[in-house]
Amino acid sequence: MEKVIGIDLGTFNSCVAVLENQTPVVIANRGGYKVTPSMVAITEAGKRLVGHIAKRQAVTNAENTVYAAKRLIGRKFDSAQVKNSMATCPYRIVDGPHDDCRIQLRDKVYSIPEISAMVLQEMKVISEDYLGHEIQKAVVTVPAYFNDGQRQATKDAGAIAGLDVIRIINEPTAAALAYGFGKQIDRTVAVYDLGGGTFDISILEISSEGVFKVISTAGDTFLGGEDFDQRIIDWLVQGFKEEHSTDLRQDRMALQRLKDAAEKAKCELSGVTETEVNLPFIISSTRNEALHLQRLLTRAQLEELTDDLVARTVQICEMTLEEAGLDKDEIEDVIMVGGMTRMPRVQAAVSEFFEREPCKGVHPDEVVGLGAAIQGSALVDDSIDMVLLDVTPHTLGIMVVGEYFEELIPQNSTVPTSRSKEFTTVKDNQTAVKIIVFQGESRRAKENELLGEFILTGLRRAPAGEVTVDVTFEINADGIVSVFAKDLDTGKEQSITVTASSGLTEDELDQMVEEAREFAVARRTDEGMEEAKQQAETLIAEIEKLFPEVEQVVAGSDFGRDAITKARSVVDATRELMERGDAAGLKEQIDALSRTHRMFKGVVGKAG
Repeated sequence: MEKVIGIDLGTFNSCVAVLENQTPVVIANRGGYKVTPSMVAITEAGKRLVGHIAKRQAVTNAENTVYAAKRLIGRKFDSAQVKNSMATCPYRIVDGPHDDCRIQLRDKVYSIPEISAMVLQEMKVISEDYLGHEIQKAVVTVPAYFNDGQRQATKDAGAIAGLDVIRIINEPTAAALAYGFGKQIDRTVAVYDLGGGTFDISILEISSEGVFKVISTAGDTFLGGEDFDQRIIDWLVQGFKEEHSTDLRQDRMALQRLKDAAEKAKCELSGVTETEVNLPFIISSTRNEALHLQRLLTRAQLEELTDDLVARTVQICEMTLEEAGLDKDEIEDVIMVGGMTRMPRVQAAVSEFFEREPCKGVHPDEVVGLGAAIQGSALVDDSIDMVLLDVTPHTLGIMVVGEYFEELIPQNSTVPTSRSKEFTTVKDNQTAVKIIVFQGESRRAKENELLGEFILTGLRRAPAGEVTVDVTFEINADGIVSVFAKDLDTGKEQSITVTASSGLTEDELDQMVEEAREFAVARRTDEGMEEAKQQAETLIAEIEKLFPEVEQVVAGSDFGRDAITKARSVVDATRELMERGDAAGLKEQIDALSRTHRMFKGVVGKAG
């Protein structure tokens, strides 16, 4: 049966998992790490770096190293979140051709789905190295509160990476799948997911029959570990400015060093009560003197700096419980997901709110990827007895007179679903109506996200209010929205399938897919070349080590002199192939090297 991988595409870190023998397994990368930094860099030579190798060079190449791209995916350039990122990130965020935001690295501008695709492609390679064959299908997770545009942009990223994303599922839902998979339990659980860039809370009912039903979900797609880091950075910058009258934000390299130091201090303070931030030679003064940053940060100070962020997550939890119509004592388990849940203050706040200790049985960094792998296998394997009933995180409706937003499908409705409402004309002799579809929670239509619009024509001429139009919204299991309008007098219909835009045209998407495919081929060739070079260099070293002994054994023999001459010729030819970068030729030459090595060992062995 075809393998489907599950990918947790995170703000800080990503991981990939697969179901093997009915057990979900997180796949480690080549460095042995089960999570890979969601970072991408372009070097001065134009080489692309992803993951740990990108993170290691971030300080010296800050302007061309991207982190937290997930916070920008599917967003408009003029949004408040993008403006916030522009003020704090060392890389350049620029205006895209479709009002989307893009990132300039070196002399090329990349879309956000392209950047995310580089991380997804790395996850694909990690899984293929482990499984030993090509992978085409994947389930990718997103924050529960992502809107249609952000989900479509994530799906586009998968396509660019060469993956058929057969389902996008919510991160808290994936965590619940991993928690309840294979267990005969009946439980109501809350999943508190505070990751690097986003926060979600979902309330689910898990039944012993394998049904996972989401009751309600909410979140904030711009609240996470990145904001905790930023509070530390602001504190360090302010203290340095007061001490030296110098603003560290003006230096991109200094900003990246601050970012790394803040993240490290935050992590350390989960285990100790104080830590020192020590950054020598952080910047030069106006008199060209090297300035150093050295400050002590305590856990109590960090908690004070970030108290409102933790409180915000608790407020969202409270709203979600109300939406679900449940009391705290009806929640039987609290599952904590995401790296930020290691912070003692976060754990204490969650325990205090839910009045119970959180579940310790899941790994906060791996559980979402595991759940995605379970869902992926369930979609292609009928023997996995599991049903997932998710909800739509945002209200869907249309604009009515006065530019108000009229709800048709409420937030937290179980999908698939369908709802209808009747509307009337607002003008005498009106022969057409424009149906403008929005998604969001504001009563003002234009404060919500526009999903699409269409016109129903051919209405009969009549006084205002006499012609009735029936509008129907449908959402399928994949979250695809269809809207139908019908004139109840004539039976005439018009409809639209709402396809969210990621800010990319079809032509752009096709071009990016092709570029990513070429990169993958080139990468495979490079990796094959590196592997062959290592093998060849090992054999050459062994052969050259044996030359003196062989020369001594066969001294004066014509056969011996010929053998040594041929061996030197094989070694020289191999080195020439390595210099040319001829991977195919080098692989063939390794056979000749191996034969030479065996012959030399045989000669020396007989003499001994």
